[in-house]
Amino acid sequence: MAGRGEFFQSFLEGLERKNALQSWSGRFQPGWGRQQSGPGRGRGWKKERRKQPRAAANRQPGGWSGPKTEDNRRRLTKYPPRENIIERLPSEILIKILSYLDATSLFSISYVSKLFNQLANDDVMWHKIYMSQFGSHTWKPRSADDLVLKADQVEMVDHLADDQSVGDQSTRHWKRMYFRAIAGQEMKKWRRELREISPYTGLPRQTEWILRNLNVSWELTVWDCYGRKNTLEQSRAYFFESSVILRWSGSFFPNYHKIKSIELYGVRKEAQKNPRDRKPSWRSLISKLNMRTQSGQFIGQDSLVKLVLLFPGFIIGIWRGTTNVAFIMVSLHFNKLVEKSLLGSPVCPYSEPVELLPADTSDPEFGLHGFMLHFVLHNTGTEIMSGHFLPLGCPRAQIWHDFVELKVINRTNLSQHRSLSGNIKLPWKSEELEGSVENCCIMTLTLLDEFQKPFWCVSSPCWITMAKTTQSLDYSGDHFQMEYQDEEGKVTMKLVWLKEQKQFFLVSLVLFLSVSKVNKRFSTDY
Repeated sequence: MAGRGEFFQSFLEGLERKNALQSWSGRFQPGWGRQQSGPGRGRGWKKERRKQPRAAANRQPGGWSGPKTEDNRRRLTKYPPRENIIERLPSEILIKILSYLDATSLFSISYVSKLFNQLANDDVMWHKIYMSQFGSHTWKPRSADDLVLKADQVEMVDHLADDQSVGDQSTRHWKRMYFRAIAGQEMKKWRRELREISPYTGLPRQTEWILRNLNVSWELTVWDCYGRKNTLEQSRAYFFESSVILRWSGSFFPNYHKIKSIELYGVRKEAQKNPRDRKPSWRSLISKLNMRTQSGQFIGQDSLVKLVLLFPGFIIGIWRGTTNVAFIMVSLHFNKLVEKSLLGSPVCPYSEPVELLPADTSDPEFGLHGFMLHFVLHNTGTEIMSGHFLPLGCPRAQIWHDFVELKVINRTNLSQHRSLSGNIKLPWKSEELEGSVENCCIMTLTLLDEFQKPFWCVSSPCWITMAKTTQSLDYSGDHFQMEYQDEEGKVTMKLVWLKEQKQFFLVSLVLFLSVSKVNKRFSTDY
């Protein structure tokens, strides 16, 4: 495949050299510069030469000024005027040349011009490429688990295959078939790796390995109020058992109050042996923040920065005393993160249909049961607390105020209380400066239903506030609380600070699930 690209480049260079020699060789023959009327220069030649300035008389074709020596003639043949030679060839010859390219090179060359876009979409060439790689067998999914090209994914592949295309879409059948087959094979491979589920977290074990192996990274596109955009590659990624924290830092951010929107993309870049071979990479929109409709929430500060939280999971660090942005951090849960980073389109996030599960309605007091929770408090470097809780449930009689209550840690049961290792803090870094904001951390929870399917997955910053009432009479110390809430549910944590031990104790952890989410998932009517 690489040899075909080198052949095509050598062919273009040869055409340019040949054309240059043909266009200039006749001008350096004996008698070059004479009039057509007869041999020799003649009086007319002298008369015309007197009318020209001396510098112009000595200036040779191609821009070289000087006497007509053999060295100057070599320079003229070495640096002929540049022109688009290849596009002057007939379409039949160009198609024959392009037929020697591999699929990647053919797709890349379609971005050169409209002419190459039309030629690179020739259905006969793509039919030969498809048949050479897949033969007469057409790729088809074999089961529901292998159905990787659903409606939204088919649109993504069609958009990739027909990008910048002009003309009749029906003539690009084999090009679309090729990209669908390639996408199907690759998706099938990494989806097979995602089937191995960890019984501890309920998530695929190989999520981090797949993201690294597929060369997936994440980019931020920041738009300001003047319509200008700035795309930033991630500065650092911190991987954990069920989440990843991404950080962008530098001096390229606009003023905080001038930011109009922030877009987060998953980007897969093809590995390139030659840095000059720039191949287009696919960008999958994960989330988009409209700063005009969303207000940030202050969550903490240190001597250098103050932190502002934007839903979902965005932290913006602002230099104290100014409105300049120091860094942006995002926390992402591993649930469907591979699909979100690869299968979305540049304008629409990936979404998977909600699987409706049957509910047992034989018992009139039937509620939720058999749930399992994996709960982690951590920052960019260490785990503060990690727990695995099961079984969790709630009878129907305890469903109230449009929420289903799941008690994970009961404050009256001392055996369930958990100590937190170290202080709760969130380290940050921006270029040459770094620091740590106290009483802030990242909460990552994975709630599995009775069928061991992810029911509610959250990875978001949270912070400590002083509690208004005493949380537990069994401990003497200051009482605090941490809360999180979105449209699917909320989390409430109660903590006690033990001065002698210099650590926090988690004395209560309660989840509140939205009744509408439960009814939608289990087809119930609570």
